Amino acid sequence: MSQQIKDLYFWKKKGLAELSKDEWESLCDCCGRCCLRKIEYEDTGEVYYTDIVCKYLDEKTCQCREYEKSASLVSDCLKLNPEDVKDFFWLPKTCAYRLIAEGRDLEEWHVLLSSDSESVHRAGISVRGRVVKEESVSEDDIDDHIIDWVK
Repeated sequence: MSQQIKDLYFWKKKGLAELSKDEWESLCDCCGRCCLRKIEYEDTGEVYYTDIVCKYLDEKTCQCREYEKSASLVSDCLKLNPEDVKDFFWLPKTCAYRLIAEGRDLEEWHVLLSSDSESVHRAGISVRGRVVKEESVSEDDIDDHIIDWVK
């Protein structure tokens, strides 16, 4: 964890907009779920997750290998920021950004509470071992990859 984060439980004491860059980044639990391809049905507004993952996701760490430039490399990559995280209804219910935005606390497996970067994987929250790379799936077959393990 960065030396810039000095206050334990900072997410309980500050609003998302008050977080430092390091605090904001440390909220990411490295589950990789935000990198799953999603399908939004315009007629219903429903969002479905697939097991298809961006080609830049490192499947072992569940982190983007091109994080700093991902938005310029991937046309539909959205960078989360404190100003509009409440609008990201597509984030899974376990996502720390969504939890904090909704006034809830982090899950016990989150690295900020467990001090263990593997806890998200042991808890079965991450995408590790459960995904296929986007380049291996035809556009016509995307619906066949809808999953129900992300809520």
